[in-house]
Amino acid sequence: MDWDYPQGYNIELCVTEADIDGLEHTNNAVYVKWCERAAWAHSVALGLDLECYRQLDRAMAITRSEFDYLAASRLGDRVAVATWIVDWDRKLTMERHFQIIRPADAVTLLRGKMKFACIEISSGKPRRLPREFIEGYGAVIINRGEGDKSDEE
Repeated sequence: MDWDYPQGYNIELCVTEADIDGLEHTNNAVYVKWCERAAWAHSVALGLDLECYRQLDRAMAITRSEFDYLAASRLGDRVAVATWIVDWDRKLTMERHFQIIRPADAVTLLRGKMKFACIEISSGKPRRLPREFIEGYGAVIINRGEGDKSDEE
């Protein structure tokens, strides 16, 4: 598949009846949920699961999202959702990119971005990234200059 970046974290899903809207394609909000699901699965794979978040009293909260819907998916389609952490300030914020592809024809259905800020769970206030976040998320930050096709189309 023609991913925008190398070495993304991927999940594969099948479009179900619950995902379909009145226009008989996947509802736009479902794509957002898929991206959130991929981001969370990636965090868990990095050892930063809900229990870790609670122990640290820290979480990465979405502060901004942007999605470009490029093509529709329909009932029964298999889709691959990839995510990459592409930027961060090593203090408070990071940015993830997403791409959803239908493997059957290699069509990119969506490109998205989410910005996150580290918060203290107990207060909801912004707080510095703990060492565990810097080590876990920092290990997978990609170089934005390599292979970035997301702004080409």
